[in-house]
Formats: sequence, C-alpha cells, structure tokens
Amino acid sequence: MFWTDLIIALKKNKLPYYARNLLRQLLPAGLYERQLHQKINELQRYDKDYILGRVNYYNKLNPGTAIGENAIALKDMQIFKSPKAYNFDTFEYARYFPKNLRANFLFGDVISVSGVPTIQKSRPIGGDNTNAVLLKLDKKRHFLFVNDPIKFEDKKDLLIGRGAMIQPHRIKFMETYFGHPLCDLGQVNTTGGNAAWIKPKISISEHLKYKFILSLEGHDVATNLKWIMSSGSVAVMPQPKYETWFMEGSLIPDHHYIRLKDDYSDLDERLRYYIDRPEEVQAIVKNANAHVKQFQNKRQEDLISLLVLEKYFYCTGQTDHRLFFDEI
Repeated sequence: MFWTDLIIALKKNKLPYYARNLLRQLLPAGLYERQLHQKINELQRYDKDYILGRVNYYNKLNPGTAIGENAIALKDMQIFKSPKAYNFDTFEYARYFPKNLRANFLFGDVISVSGVPTIQKSRPIGGDNTNAVLLKLDKKRHFLFVNDPIKFEDKKDLLIGRGAMIQPHRIKFMETYFGHPLCDLGQVNTTGGNAAWIKPKISISEHLKYKFILSLEGHDVATNLKWIMSSGSVAVMPQPKYETWFMEGSLIPDHHYIRLKDDYSDLDERLRYYIDRPEEVQAIVKNANAHVKQFQNKRQEDLISLLVLEKYFYCTGQTDHRLFFDEI
C-alpha cells in the first residue's frame, strides 16, 4: 500500500496548487477575457444536453433575478485573502469575464440559501435552493479520488469509520455503534466527543482494506464521500442533506451507496444483508465509480464552470444576451 499512500500524499500536496494559482496572477486580465469565446465554444465537442443539464443543476437562476446591493465587482475580489482556496478556485474561472461584472459570494461550509443569487461551495438539497449557485470550490481538499489496488473479495466484511466526533448526529452514531462486532469505529479528535472512542487516524489506504466505509456529513457534506465512491469499497450513510459540485442530491440510495435510516437504526440489518450479497455491493461500487468518472475530465469541468458563471451573469441582467448557447 506504500505506492497508494504516496500517490494520495502527492495529490494532497498544496504547494503545486498554490504555485499554479500565483502564476495565474502574472498574466494580463485581458488575455483571459479574449479566450472566453473560444473556451465556451468547446461546447460543440460534447453532449450538449448533458453539459447544459449539469449547468442547470448547479445554477437554477431565472432571467431577471435581482443581484442585490452588496454584490462585488470581480475586479474587487481579494484573491489572496483567506480563505485562499475558495478565492483561487473562483478566480480560475472568473478571470475570463469582464471585471466590472458583479457577484455575491459565500465561502465556507454553507448550509443555507441567501435572499440574493450567491456563488458558494455547498447548499441544502431540500427546499428552494435556487439562489445558491454551486461552483467547484475548495476542490483540492474535497475532490480527491483514489486508485484502489485491493480486490473486492480481499476486503474485510466490516464497516470502517474514523472521524471528528463533534456534531450531535455523529456523536449519536458512535453512542449507538462503537464496539459493534461489524464495525471498526474511532474518534480522531482529542477534545470533545468521548475519550473512550479515541483511536489513531488511519490512512485512506487502510480504509480501502474494508468493504464498507462510513460516510457521515459534518458541517455540510461528507468530505470522504468522493474518494470512497472512486474506490472498490462502498459508502454507507444516510441520504445526504447537503450537496456540492459532486451533485450529492442526484445520488440514488442503494444504487450509488448503501443507505441508512436517518436515525441509523438499521445499520446491523443493512450490513448483514450486503455481507451476504457481495454481488449487489459490487454493483453499487460500479455505479459509484461511474458517477465519479464524470468529474475527471478537466476540460469538460472547465467548460461547465464557465457556463455556470455565464448563466449567472446573464440571469442577473449583466449581459444583454446568451452569448454562446440558446437553452438555459
């Protein structure tokens, strides 16, 4: 597993990420803006319905949406201000648009919807979330995928779970299942939670030795869900309440992941069911891998991101027409 751990460590290394973003600041803004038309014209290379379907998933705004009084001009964005990862990831695509255009931004683990159209990393799945426009933000941390070298049949028939036990719903899970014979659970935070639950952190490669991996939402989404779904193991979790660019709201229970009741009361039953039906687990893994695959085409991801912003500026009345496509 040495090579797996090394590759993951290299993917997590932020030095190249920061260097790349610093270099972007050196190029004249006009150079980026002149490339916008060419980049969005790449829509012709892809399945248009699929691309626009994702654009509309992230950006549900309708034309004529008022932008509000507190929106800031792109030229006034503080790129080097904390949180830098959010600013860098926004600038990667905002740099292609005229700097007088304005937008509202809400960075961090967002679980609410503003009264004005706002660009953010996460949003609630339920209710009217139209004003919450998703971009692929803090992606160095969240969009980590793995190459799983372990055959499914060689994995343990147990649920592995390590995490910070701070939120009440996570504490409830540990109170119910810590020490369960089908689980290997541990708390990694040393303050809060329960000292009796504390275990050392383990690497992602150690998680991959198990068929079932616990994925519980934290402040917003579960950070580990993306790498779990790229692996040969399966995520076990309640139906998600929040979503990001990963489109957690589109995931189908017992198709992309093994669903638990919100009160976790069926964990034992669910695990025993799937331990006895390994072929069903492998089908879920295959579906999860297919979901992940759509986020691994960088050029396609860039195009969708630009179109999300283009739709934002159009729907807030800052551009006169739909520049590059007819359907919104």
